Amino acid sequence: MVHEMRKVIKNETTDLERAYYGSSRVSFSYIKIEGPADGESAFKECKNIEVEHSKFKLRYPFWHNTDANYYDLYLAKTARAPWWYDNYIYLERVNCNGVKALRECKHITIDNCKFKSVEIGWNCSDILLRKSSIEGFYAFFGSKNIDISDMKFKGKYSFQYVKDVEIVNSYLDTKDAFWHSKNVTVKDSVIKGEYLAWYSENLTLINCKIIGTQPLCYCKGLTLINCTTEGCDLAFENSEVNGNIIGDVISIKNPQKGALHVEGNIGEIIVDEYDRSGGNFKLTHK
Repeated sequence: MVHEMRKVIKNETTDLERAYYGSSRVSFSYIKIEGPADGESAFKECKNIEVEHSKFKLRYPFWHNTDANYYDLYLAKTARAPWWYDNYIYLERVNCNGVKALRECKHITIDNCKFKSVEIGWNCSDILLRKSSIEGFYAFFGSKNIDISDMKFKGKYSFQYVKDVEIVNSYLDTKDAFWHSKNVTVKDSVIKGEYLAWYSENLTLINCKIIGTQPLCYCKGLTLINCTTEGCDLAFENSEVNGNIIGDVISIKNPQKGALHVEGNIGEIIVDEYDRSGGNFKLTHK
């Protein structure tokens, strides 16, 4: 929370370029950023501000801000690239529809928000996300130090090249998730989509449901603990995998290293001329 505000600005509508540039220790409420002048960057280079109950239709509203809190905001599709290069920002009950939200920001808290944004959260760090829904492609590309719980996500190519991530009690409907990721743990969640986590390092899935074809190939340091699968075929190709799966798997192909126990049935175990295990993989099953 922002304390000791020196100034309050309420009930204003503006379309001016950099309308509130450089504001410091100001509380804004019931602001509308819209109009024919089509001015950009309404809140830029601001410090220690609070913005609430406001609507945005113009581009780049929050760039280079520090120590900023945002409550009950609506951002239209035309409010493109809303948060870039910010540090220590708090978002609660924000409904964002502008593309490219959150780029190269640090120390971000997202609570009970809704994002529909292509390319959300690129190259950010220190993200805390709670009880929020996100829809969009390439979410959190290249970001690190992410702590997520109770998230609903829909979109392709999420969490690519991320580092140091924990996700709990969430539903991810996403293709090509976690490619080239490092040090990711997902607990008590559903991950639905094709080609899950190829080329990942140190991915741990605990009590998760994995849905979709050809998951978890070319992985290093993959750990599965009490996970279930659905529609998973050609799994674990050239991967280092340890742990256990509860239930059945359609097919497993050429795992490279580790030890895996499948408590159910395996429809097909494929070991062909491209097998690289050299006897370094142990598979047990029902």
